[in-house]
Amino acid sequence: MSDRNFPRPKILIVDDDAGVRNLLLNLLRQTYECFTAESGVEALERLDEYQPDLVISDIHMSGMSGIDLIPRVFSSLQDTVIMMISGSRTIDNAIEAIRAGAFDFIKKPFELDHVEMAVRRALDHHALLVAKRRYDEHLEELVEERTRQLNYLAYYDSLTGLANRMLFENRLDKALTGAVDLNSRLSVLLVSPNRFKDIRDTLGHSFGNRILTEFASRLERCIKPEMILARFEADEFALLLPKMTETAGVIAIVNGIYEALETPFLLESHEVCMTAAIGVSICPDDGTDSLTIMKNAGAALSRAKATGSNNYQFYTADMHARALMRLRLESDLHQAFEKQQFETHYQPKVDMNSGKIVGLEALIRWRHPELGMISPVDFIPIAEESGLIFDVGKLVLRASCSQARIWHEAGFPLTVAVNVSAAQLDETLADTIHEIVHETGFDSAYLNLEMTESSVMKNIEFAVRTLNELKELGIKISIDDFGTGYSSLGYLKTLPIDVLKIDKSFIEDVTTNPDDASLVMAIIGLAHNLRLSVVAEGVETEEQLGFLNLLRCDEWQGYLFSKPLPASEFYKLLLQDGSAQRQDP
Repeated sequence: MSDRNFPRPKILIVDDDAGVRNLLLNLLRQTYECFTAESGVEALERLDEYQPDLVISDIHMSGMSGIDLIPRVFSSLQDTVIMMISGSRTIDNAIEAIRAGAFDFIKKPFELDHVEMAVRRALDHHALLVAKRRYDEHLEELVEERTRQLNYLAYYDSLTGLANRMLFENRLDKALTGAVDLNSRLSVLLVSPNRFKDIRDTLGHSFGNRILTEFASRLERCIKPEMILARFEADEFALLLPKMTETAGVIAIVNGIYEALETPFLLESHEVCMTAAIGVSICPDDGTDSLTIMKNAGAALSRAKATGSNNYQFYTADMHARALMRLRLESDLHQAFEKQQFETHYQPKVDMNSGKIVGLEALIRWRHPELGMISPVDFIPIAEESGLIFDVGKLVLRASCSQARIWHEAGFPLTVAVNVSAAQLDETLADTIHEIVHETGFDSAYLNLEMTESSVMKNIEFAVRTLNELKELGIKISIDDFGTGYSSLGYLKTLPIDVLKIDKSFIEDVTTNPDDASLVMAIIGLAHNLRLSVVAEGVETEEQLGFLNLLRCDEWQGYLFSKPLPASEFYKLLLQDGSAQRQDP
């Protein structure tokens, strides 16, 4: 159930051009409470009445300019955020506006997606300003309120009020665990409106949001209390049927969705007929983990979209061939150690401020003599089930510590991050780490162990005890893939951790998906308030990097800088002029 009690943020739009005022008003009023003023003087007269959280003002206006307006607004409303707009092609106006105290600057003509993202960013900044002020005055009240807001941002979609991807995957993980333990079945549906992008491009972004809201509302009418509906992607909705054991029951739900969509959508003067494509994946037939189930549901959805409107497809696969391949990998994995087929690759971690390489993440690769390079995604689960994960973990740790020590002696004092799986988190972990660090002569102060949320939360008391033992050795602890597991705000205060790593699934769409942008902003703000460092993984574009830099993310890694490299190639990268922070050995 969504929380719809938060008041809508207030935005004051100031521009002497009625066309610009109306454009921004129509774009933003579906989500925010908007007011307009045609001059700086009128805006000042209405400040006390409107109490806006955000002021969007043109720079060049008759009478009082936008630049002149900035200090007048701050004198009345200290926490109000100001954005400037201008049609000038130079950056002089932007520089002047920022110096005067504006938070952001956008150019005419507008790119609507950019405007919405900039507004979101500005309002999140306003929320942080308000939070800081309240923090100074009422610490306990602030913690309670910010926790509630962050939990909402973490688990619910702000447009539809439905559960978001994170909450859905958490519930799916729990349902899958129960289904496997009880030898029962469950189904997952991915539902996507057909022609949505065409409709949005034709009628506008704001209209598209209203279509999605109405689409979500109709889906809600089709589900039973035990079912879980979420907005999974921009125009994809996920539906979990935890007690659906018969295919006929799944088909009945599908037909109910199509029946709910038969009535045209009536929005203002437009009548829009919507159809949907639906992909279905079933546990255990199509997988027993959330990643596989959702991947297969996505494949089925793609086939349904390719087939035509109002079409649904069940996932099908050659299960026998997949089973044979798994058996082969399990058999060959035992021989891989003897034949030294494993390689350790290293991906640079880059300091956001200096742009220098300050660390690395060690990643194992399996070079199979016949199958080629095999991804850890394919063999690590087998290693965990067979107990070989302990040997794999020791191999990676020993190789990375030995190699990093060589680089240290060459004048590159890099931190080393090594992944620790859930199976490795046992009573022998601290002793094993201490033994290998001592054996390799590596300085443990530069070692960082990365663990997922789910592995730590399986036994929180044991995890705290083990992590404290590791901390006594001088080792730093990172929570890997933060945001994809439990995402409990409470445990962040309990665990002796140093770093949060934002999962690449959120970074991927951070510049195009307002929900991901808000979530990343919330995570970074939360981490810094708890005096934790933040590392973003999976950074692939300059736009993503710029956004993370704006939020003061501490470090980042991704293909934008470098893919994981063998040791020899990584060293060449270190030697490139200006690529890494170097000290005299």
